[in-house]
Amino acid sequence: MRNTHLRLFILSLAISLALFALAAINPTRGGKETMSKKDTEPDKKVTVYDSRSNRLHEVDKIAKSGDEWKKELSPLQYRVTREKATEKPYTGEFVQHQEEGIYRCVGCGTELFLSNQKFDSGCGWPSFSAPIADQNIAYQQDNSLWTESRTEILCPRCGAHLGHVFPDGPQPTGLRYCVNSASLGFEPAAAVSIPGKSEPAKTESKKTETAAFGAGCFWGVEAVFRNVPGVVETAVGYMGGSTEFPTYPDVCTDKTGHAEVVQISFDPSKVSYEKLLQVFWQNHDPTTLNRQGPDVGTQYRSAIFYHSEEQKLTAISSKVKLEMSGRYKRPIVTEITPAAVFYRAEDYHQRYLEKRGLASCHIPSSPVEKDE
Repeated sequence: MRNTHLRLFILSLAISLALFALAAINPTRGGKETMSKKDTEPDKKVTVYDSRSNRLHEVDKIAKSGDEWKKELSPLQYRVTREKATEKPYTGEFVQHQEEGIYRCVGCGTELFLSNQKFDSGCGWPSFSAPIADQNIAYQQDNSLWTESRTEILCPRCGAHLGHVFPDGPQPTGLRYCVNSASLGFEPAAAVSIPGKSEPAKTESKKTETAAFGAGCFWGVEAVFRNVPGVVETAVGYMGGSTEFPTYPDVCTDKTGHAEVVQISFDPSKVSYEKLLQVFWQNHDPTTLNRQGPDVGTQYRSAIFYHSEEQKLTAISSKVKLEMSGRYKRPIVTEITPAAVFYRAEDYHQRYLEKRGLASCHIPSSPVEKDE
């Protein structure tokens, strides 16, 4: 009898282990969520800026075989862009290049840098202080050197290796994009429209400036910024979508393309734009795509809407330096785009938490930071 009970116990244990293994293989059993095919497949499209239309466009990513690239590129271009080689210093055709125009990816033609952001760093490779747009450069950590970790820069459309970015460039960004000439093509200014070329120089400083940020539910975001000394006024609303005069129910459908934002009027003599960016980064998770905590949808995306070229460069610099710091486990997905029409939200949304005597409903970014 004892042996029979023992055999039954062993059989029962074996069945339980088998069921557990099946549940692990197929997590849909037991009510667990599974990743859809869309979640596991890499994106086949990417958003990039185009100077001709002065707009962001969604385009197809370019994937080719090594043999296909070899037919289109020179041997040096192939080694640099596809095999991540580095050309010898002071040998590239664009090191001393001074002509006005736009530098493009040699593989797919994506616009990368403007000539007015090029400077002589003395390093032996073409150097730029900022890309033409935040969306037109991709970043990833490069640990190929055992002595240090570097931040590699790539073409976001075809994945071409461009070079690396370092935090030792000129102001206002403080960045140096060190690029291989073999990764670049060039289009003279006579053939293209140079963004910002005809803009008049600023001669007067404004008493107040405007900033706009999307960092999840705008109730909590507004409450945070209202407590920053130097912030004169705030308003919550919608920006960055395609529907005119959207309402809150419209935006909640996740079909208008708008982000929930707080628009800020601030006194630059009392608080800098850099400080506002610090507050922005510290009070949300910039690594979750279209999500903040339990709030999911494109309206909750992490976004910086810049109102001037200076704000654009400062925002890009802040984002890249934060990425390079290694503070987060995941890549930063914050979008940096020109400010669009601001649609003020309904009155009951304005100062929502303040009206109800609440201090905050916001989730800080610390849970996703790397362990010290």
